Amino acid sequence: MTVKQAENALQVLEYFAERRRPATAAEIADDLGWPRSSTFKLLGTLAARGYLYEPQARGGHYPSPRWLELAEQVAQADPLPPALQRLVQEVSAETGETTAISAPAGTHAMFVAVKESRHAVRYFAQVGDRVPIHASSAGRALLAQMAPDERQALYRKIDFARYSATTPMTPERVEAELAEAAARGWHQSNAEYTPDLAGVALPLSTSGRRLSIVVVGPVSRCLERRPEMAAVLARHVGKLG
Repeated sequence: MTVKQAENALQVLEYFAERRRPATAAEIADDLGWPRSSTFKLLGTLAARGYLYEPQARGGHYPSPRWLELAEQVAQADPLPPALQRLVQEVSAETGETTAISAPAGTHAMFVAVKESRHAVRYFAQVGDRVPIHASSAGRALLAQMAPDERQALYRKIDFARYSATTPMTPERVEAELAEAAARGWHQSNAEYTPDLAGVALPLSTSGRRLSIVVVGPVSRCLERRPEMAAVLARHVGKLG
């Protein structure tokens, strides 16, 4: 369930991130397909709270530095350790594939750090993207850090939708995947949620936080390389101690 007003406010910020220059309310309404009256009201509210300003008179709105100040304050209160930021960079450089660190977000795993592959054909990902916690190697590496009763409570909230022929459709199947991963030494996926993507993941635990690190790429390039990519992950994670 989403709250439309909150979704629209965030979409305005994403709009400016892509546009990178001021825009009038009329331009925003036209570009996003919104009614002009509600667009004017939303922009007026954001401006009144100090989140939008006009760099030039009648030149349109643009996000103010207040967004950055708030984001920096939040990040400083609970930062991702520099060692983990380096880990993402190093693993991506060695494997050549998109690498991400994930954290639990309800029934999803959310990327909190991403380094995209340099290949033209790659997994396009960014911080804030989410994948189902049960239907991804990144997510199951998080589930593996939970107690059985905690996982069972979470399963009751999951919509076991079929995203592909390989999507685990029941709690029992997810538990079997976790057992197989424990015996194998790493979590793996094959187009369970996103078509044509294969990945491997390992749990990360630092300062009491549940995290996972995943390497993902096209099936054509990565399916057979999963043991190799898992070995790279294990070696770099092992260096963290």
